[in-house]
Amino acid sequence: MSEQKVREAPAILKRRFLERATVSPTFIGAESVFVGNLRGRGQFVVCGEVHGDGELAGGLNLSVTGSWHGNIHAQQAIVAGTITGSLTVIDKLEIGNTAVIHGKVTARTVMIAKGAVVDGEIEVTSGVPVELFVERRGVKR
Repeated sequence: MSEQKVREAPAILKRRFLERATVSPTFIGAESVFVGNLRGRGQFVVCGEVHGDGELAGGLNLSVTGSWHGNIHAQQAIVAGTITGSLTVIDKLEIGNTAVIHGKVTARTVMIAKGAVVDGEIEVTSGVPVELFVERRGVKR
Protein backbone atom coordinates (compact mmCIF):
# COMPACT_ATOMS: atom_id res chain seq x y z
CA MET A 1 0.00 0.00 0.00
CA SER A 2 2.97 2.33 0.42
CA GLU A 3 3.28 2.77 -3.35
CA GLN A 4 -0.41 3.59 -3.76
CA LYS A 5 -1.78 7.09 -3.21
CA VAL A 6 -4.06 7.11 -0.21
CA ARG A 7 -6.62 9.82 0.35
CA GLU A 8 -9.39 10.47 2.80
CA ALA A 9 -12.80 9.26 1.58
CA PRO A 10 -15.68 11.75 1.38
CA ALA A 11 -17.78 11.99 4.55
CA ILE A 12 -21.00 10.98 2.79
CA LEU A 13 -20.40 7.83 0.79
CA LYS A 14 -22.78 4.96 0.02
CA ARG A 15 -20.56 1.94 0.60
CA ARG A 16 -22.70 -1.02 1.54
CA PHE A 17 -24.00 -2.75 -1.60
CA LEU A 18 -25.68 -5.41 0.56
CA GLU A 19 -28.08 -2.78 1.93
CA ARG A 20 -29.52 -2.44 -1.59
CA ALA A 21 -30.03 -6.19 -2.13
CA THR A 22 -33.55 -7.19 -3.21
CA VAL A 23 -33.28 -10.98 -2.77
CA SER A 24 -32.21 -13.08 0.20
CA PRO A 25 -28.45 -13.69 0.34
CA THR A 26 -26.74 -17.04 0.83
CA PHE A 27 -25.42 -17.35 4.41
CA ILE A 28 -22.62 -19.42 5.88
CA GLY A 29 -23.15 -19.11 9.63
CA ALA A 30 -20.59 -18.33 12.31
CA GLU A 31 -20.44 -21.92 13.57
CA SER A 32 -20.28 -23.42 10.05
CA VAL A 33 -17.32 -24.71 8.02
CA PHE A 34 -17.72 -25.12 4.26
CA VAL A 35 -15.08 -27.27 2.53
CA GLY A 36 -14.99 -27.20 -1.28
CA ASN A 37 -15.29 -24.70 -4.09
CA LEU A 38 -18.23 -22.31 -3.92
CA ARG A 39 -19.91 -20.96 -7.04
CA GLY A 40 -23.15 -19.04 -7.48
CA ARG A 41 -25.12 -15.86 -8.20
CA GLY A 42 -26.44 -13.26 -5.81
CA GLN A 43 -25.13 -12.03 -2.49
CA PHE A 44 -23.05 -14.20 -0.16
CA VAL A 45 -22.62 -13.50 3.55
CA VAL A 46 -19.87 -15.51 5.21
CA CYS A 47 -19.70 -15.47 9.01
CA GLY A 48 -18.02 -18.89 9.34
CA GLU A 49 -15.16 -20.60 7.48
CA VAL A 50 -14.73 -21.45 3.80
CA HIS A 51 -11.90 -23.72 2.62
CA GLY A 52 -11.86 -23.63 -1.18
CA ASP A 53 -12.07 -21.25 -4.11
CA GLY A 54 -15.04 -18.96 -4.82
CA GLU A 55 -16.58 -17.87 -8.13
CA LEU A 56 -19.30 -15.44 -7.04
CA ALA A 57 -21.41 -13.70 -9.67
CA GLY A 58 -22.57 -11.20 -7.08
CA GLY A 59 -21.37 -9.64 -3.87
CA LEU A 60 -19.42 -11.06 -0.96
CA ASN A 61 -19.76 -9.83 2.60
CA LEU A 62 -17.09 -11.52 4.73
CA SER A 63 -17.97 -10.64 8.32
CA VAL A 64 -15.54 -10.03 11.16
CA THR A 65 -15.99 -13.67 12.28
CA GLY A 66 -15.60 -14.99 8.74
CA SER A 67 -12.51 -16.53 7.20
CA TRP A 68 -11.81 -17.73 3.67
CA HIS A 69 -8.88 -19.98 2.74
CA GLY A 70 -8.67 -19.99 -1.05
CA ASN A 71 -8.92 -17.72 -4.07
CA ILE A 72 -12.02 -15.57 -4.49
CA HIS A 73 -13.54 -13.92 -7.58
CA ALA A 74 -16.57 -11.70 -6.88
CA GLN A 75 -18.52 -8.83 -8.45
CA GLN A 76 -18.24 -6.63 -5.30
CA ALA A 77 -16.92 -7.33 -1.82
CA ILE A 78 -16.95 -6.02 1.72
CA VAL A 79 -14.27 -7.70 3.84
CA ALA A 80 -14.17 -7.47 7.63
CA GLY A 81 -12.76 -10.96 8.29
CA THR A 82 -9.67 -12.90 7.20
CA ILE A 83 -8.67 -14.07 3.72
CA THR A 84 -5.71 -16.32 2.98
CA GLY A 85 -5.48 -16.35 -0.81
CA SER A 86 -6.07 -13.95 -3.67
CA LEU A 87 -9.12 -11.71 -3.94
CA THR A 88 -10.25 -10.48 -7.36
CA VAL A 89 -13.21 -8.09 -7.46
CA ILE A 90 -14.71 -6.88 -10.74
CA ASP A 91 -16.18 -3.70 -9.28
CA LYS A 92 -15.87 -2.16 -5.81
CA LEU A 93 -13.94 -3.57 -2.84
CA GLU A 94 -14.26 -2.27 0.70
CA ILE A 95 -11.78 -3.54 3.29
CA GLY A 96 -12.93 -2.89 6.85
CA ASN A 97 -10.77 -2.02 9.84
CA THR A 98 -10.88 -5.60 11.21
CA ALA A 99 -9.88 -7.23 7.91
CA VAL A 100 -6.70 -9.23 7.44
CA ILE A 101 -5.82 -10.31 3.89
CA HIS A 102 -2.79 -12.48 3.10
CA GLY A 103 -2.56 -12.47 -0.69
CA LYS A 104 -2.95 -10.36 -3.80
CA VAL A 105 -5.93 -8.03 -4.03
CA THR A 106 -7.28 -6.84 -7.39
CA ALA A 107 -10.33 -4.59 -7.88
CA ARG A 108 -11.66 -1.73 -9.99
CA THR A 109 -11.87 0.50 -6.91
CA VAL A 110 -10.47 -0.16 -3.43
CA MET A 111 -11.37 1.46 -0.12
CA ILE A 112 -9.39 0.50 2.97
CA ALA A 113 -10.30 1.40 6.55
CA LYS A 114 -7.59 2.51 8.93
CA GLY A 115 -6.52 -0.56 10.90
CA ALA A 116 -6.98 -3.08 8.09
CA VAL A 117 -4.06 -5.36 7.19
CA VAL A 118 -3.25 -6.29 3.58
CA ASP A 119 -0.20 -8.53 3.36
CA GLY A 120 0.23 -8.63 -0.41
CA GLU A 121 0.05 -6.61 -3.59
CA ILE A 122 -2.92 -4.29 -4.25
CA GLU A 123 -3.85 -3.75 -7.89
CA VAL A 124 -6.48 -1.12 -8.78
CA THR A 125 -7.66 -1.76 -12.34
CA SER A 126 -9.38 1.62 -12.81
CA GLY A 127 -6.23 3.61 -12.03
CA VAL A 128 -8.10 5.51 -9.31
CA PRO A 129 -6.05 5.80 -6.10
CA VAL A 130 -6.84 3.59 -3.11
CA GLU A 131 -9.16 5.47 -0.72
CA LEU A 132 -8.50 5.42 3.00
CA PHE A 133 -11.46 5.83 5.35
CA VAL A 134 -12.25 5.70 9.04
CA GLU A 135 -14.79 2.99 9.93
CA ARG A 136 -17.74 4.57 11.70
CA ARG A 137 -20.17 1.64 11.78
CA GLY A 138 -20.23 -0.19 15.08
CA VAL A 139 -18.34 2.60 16.83
CA LYS A 140 -20.10 3.99 19.91
CA ARG A 141 -19.96 7.74 20.17
